[in-house]
Amino acid sequence: MSIQTRNKRKTDFSMASMSDIVFLLLIFFMLTSTLVAPNAIKLLLPSSNSRAMEQPPKIAISINKDLDYFLQGVQVSEQALEFGLLELLKGKQSASIRLEADKTIPVQYIVNVIDIVNTVNKQYNTKHKVILATSPKRR
Repeated sequence: MSIQTRNKRKTDFSMASMSDIVFLLLIFFMLTSTLVAPNAIKLLLPSSNSRAMEQPPKIAISINKDLDYFLQGVQVSEQALEFGLLELLKGKQSASIRLEADKTIPVQYIVNVIDIVNTVNKQYNTKHKVILATSPKRR
């Protein structure tokens, strides 16, 4: 007389629940990765092939090949550039600032101007944007 148990142990494994868990984890990581903002500078770069232009920006900043800054055509130092921008942007919630830079200058000088505009945006909770001026491509 042998005694047998009613509950038999199964040795097989169901992969259905494991695939559900993997799928849910995949969705979770895809959603959370889109919420992380990279540390980047926001630029609005006009297409050099486009012939249509927006309203002309009222503020123009230029950097020549000698690394001199010009605000509205007047030569200023980097420190005076921030004060001049504050004066021109006073009372405006959003404005376009055209940045004209010689193609031979280092990128750091362009980033300095963008940082100044971002500082003004943070201090006064405004939405000014920098447009990098380009020349049309030659065919």
